[in-house]
Amino acid sequence: MRKTLLGLLGTCFLLLGLASPALAFEPVNVVHTEKVQAGPYNLTVGFSTWPVKAMQSLDFTFAPEDGIAGKKGTLTMVPAHGEPDDTPLARHPRKRDVWGLDIHALPEPGTWTFRFDISGPAGPASGELRNLQVMEQPGPPMGLSWAISTIPLFGLIGLIVVAWRRTRVNSN
Repeated sequence: MRKTLLGLLGTCFLLLGLASPALAFEPVNVVHTEKVQAGPYNLTVGFSTWPVKAMQSLDFTFAPEDGIAGKKGTLTMVPAHGEPDDTPLARHPRKRDVWGLDIHALPEPGTWTFRFDISGPAGPASGELRNLQVMEQPGPPMGLSWAISTIPLFGLIGLIVVAWRRTRVNSN
């Protein structure tokens, strides 16, 4: 009886301890902001890393001056070359009082435009953050990174082949 009660109590503590995953993540640290005027809405765009580099994950926050309550919006990210990407504006998972993108990476360097379409109590409006310079990807090229990271895999495969050949039973 005592072991069962202790086990049940331990399980409850584990469940309660794991029930608050937000405590495991560090808060969003905005290091640079840009202002965007979308009709009657003043929007502050925040970046967790500055300058922005291609293929580097960072947090984006989009904070209207008077909060996100009663508003809906769409973000269109337009690269210098390529197709625009529409994303509905949703609450940031770690900073719930603003809209945002969590650990998002822009796929290519160049000049980007962020277009905001916002609907709220003051009506629909649009605004743009133009000339967002995205620098080259940090570190070595992606192909070289992948090639280097697969070396342990090939070593493991070689080890398995050698071990298999040495332990194989001779059928003669």
